[in-house]
Amino acid sequence: MSSPAADVTETAASGSNKRIALLIAMLALMLAFSEIGGKNAEQESISKNIEASNLWSFFQAKTIRGTTLRTAVEAMEVDLAAATEPATRERMQKRIDGWKQTIARYDSEPETNEGRKELVVRAKTAEAVRDIAAARDDKYDIVSGLLQIAIVISSAAIITGVTMLAVTGAGLGLLSFALMLLAQFAPTALF
Repeated sequence: MSSPAADVTETAASGSNKRIALLIAMLALMLAFSEIGGKNAEQESISKNIEASNLWSFFQAKTIRGTTLRTAVEAMEVDLAAATEPATRERMQKRIDGWKQTIARYDSEPETNEGRKELVVRAKTAEAVRDIAAARDDKYDIVSGLLQIAIVISSAAIITGVTMLAVTGAGLGLLSFALMLLAQFAPTALF
């Protein structure tokens, strides 16, 4: 038979264990949200990195095409100066004018947003979004690690009965929550 004092102690320990179990459940829920946020940020970072890379490749292709046409224009202008027949001169001048229009279109094409000037802006925008997503992912990684530690420490509180472990786990949970908010709303702040 157990004494009334032992029953009170068991009831208190049982209540304390339930609170710690609830803490662990909350920490696990936060860990799940952190993992989802981190995975989404990682995917966005990769996607924007690919987009920026593609845009810079397109920029390079436009630059190469423009350089090739500029060289052709210069060569044809030399030939034009040497040409004496008016029909030939007219054809050459039309070709030169057409190439110059194409060169201008390669440099800036606002209607399609695919000129070199527009591509630079688009690529830099994609890089900025990529950098923010990467910073967000880094912070979510830290949050996930802290939450895992908090869960382990809180679990140890149930086994050992040391309340300070549960308090430490709760403190890490609060710190993790603050970092999670930072990751979501100000990913480039702090570190």
